[in-house]
Amino acid sequence: MLVLTRKRGEAVVIGDDVVVRVLEVTGDAVRLGIDAPRAIGVLREEIWLATQANRDAAAAPAPDQLPDMGPARGSSNAAALTPPTAPPKKSP
Repeated sequence: MLVLTRKRGEAVVIGDDVVVRVLEVTGDAVRLGIDAPRAIGVLREEIWLATQANRDAAAAPAPDQLPDMGPARGSSNAAALTPPTAPPKKSP
């Protein structure tokens, strides 16, 4: 981790196109301005962590939350694997 000291108005450049500038320092709080291309997502850490947790939860549902898909292929219950037939089409 790179640790820097910056004063109000000073900036840090990341790569060729991201600039982080100290706008204001008040007590324990620091206001930062971040200039980055729209293609680069900029999120507060707590939002990023919540997004990652939601993504992980969505990617791996618990087995008891999976829908019942019926018997497995090769099951002895062949009728359960036969799709229902469509009703006959009505002529106009």
